[in-house]
Amino acid sequence: MILGAGITGVSSAWFLREAGFDVTVLDRQPEAALETSFANGGQISVSQSEPWANPGAPLKVLKWLWRDDSPLLFRPRLDPRQWAWGLQFLRECTPGRTERNIIQMVNLGLYSRDTLRYLRESTGIRYDHLARGILQVYFDQQSFDAASDASALMRQYNCHREAITSERAIELEPALAGLAGRLSGAVYAVDDESGDARLFTQGLAELAAERGVEFRFNTCIRALHAEGGKISGVRICDSEGRQEDVQGDYYLVCLGSYSPQLLAPVGVHLPIYPTKGYSATISTEDYSGAPTISITDDAVKMVYTRLGDRIRIAGTAELNGYNTDLNPVRCEALTRRYFSLFPNSADPNSVQYWTGLRPSTPSNVPIIGRSALPNLYLNTGHGTLGWTEGPGSGRAIADIIAGKQPELAFDFVGS
Repeated sequence: MILGAGITGVSSAWFLREAGFDVTVLDRQPEAALETSFANGGQISVSQSEPWANPGAPLKVLKWLWRDDSPLLFRPRLDPRQWAWGLQFLRECTPGRTERNIIQMVNLGLYSRDTLRYLRESTGIRYDHLARGILQVYFDQQSFDAASDASALMRQYNCHREAITSERAIELEPALAGLAGRLSGAVYAVDDESGDARLFTQGLAELAAERGVEFRFNTCIRALHAEGGKISGVRICDSEGRQEDVQGDYYLVCLGSYSPQLLAPVGVHLPIYPTKGYSATISTEDYSGAPTISITDDAVKMVYTRLGDRIRIAGTAELNGYNTDLNPVRCEALTRRYFSLFPNSADPNSVQYWTGLRPSTPSNVPIIGRSALPNLYLNTGHGTLGWTEGPGSGRAIADIIAGKQPELAFDFVGS
């Protein structure tokens, strides 16, 4: 029984079915990938496997604290979990913990990117994929110099990032030509990719269903039942309000930000808190000048990704509990910044805004493996890198449930 049909849940279902398991996936939405996997930034960005928690983070957070359009917005709440998460985040900001977390994230990211390529080649799923790398652009010399140093560090961990001049960045992406006098430089990750996570996840779900995976959509997951030191069933409710208990031999939680709420009553406590992200999707049909290489704008922590005849603008992080209301100020900050860099490159009247809850751990390292309950497994907490890490996480947890050792160096829980 897999709980959740986003990129991690569907990838897990695929590989568990491939390993010979009978698989049922439960999700409250009418189809796969309609929550956090729906409209993210579109980057498969192993090169950006740098945790938010790093030695420079506390000062940045203080600087952004009261700006409504800041990259990180903290909305203090009377929520002990929010404050506990914040304290754990500060603990992860030491140099030693930061280095350990980078290694974990890079190892998983590289494994997952290879897994995605395997799935793409073996299934033929089309998802507006581009393999042109990712450019991270900088508008001040100090930030660019720091990024150059970080790139050298990442190369030590087998993640290729190259600091390049602004002239070279414009050669790679001519859409940056209008910024020639403003750019200090860029970092280019040639092996990174981009694509639509929703299209991929829904395509994989369709193929998984053809191979025997049962998807029960429009199904709310109410509770887990524990008996005799293990999970004995799941209480679910259908779209007409009918409740029932369903059973499996193994239970895998892939519910993102909602995982802690389901697991706490059975004694499994996860350090996951939702960080709300925003995106805007704009049509580029009949327009020219939009970038085709996915771009990360370091100054404002936004990404601009071409998805077919659309541009996806995504970014910001808001610690505001489980609130999913669209904040107009933060929505408009996305499109205002994009059009200031790439004017007349997309149809401003076609904007579709979206927000989703990223399941973030204080370290940014996801929680994958077996819980303290022997038949309860976890694949959650991927934060901003669910699309980057999801396929590999699904492959790894399928190996673990099947009693195999995944082929990557990662601190799996319960191992």
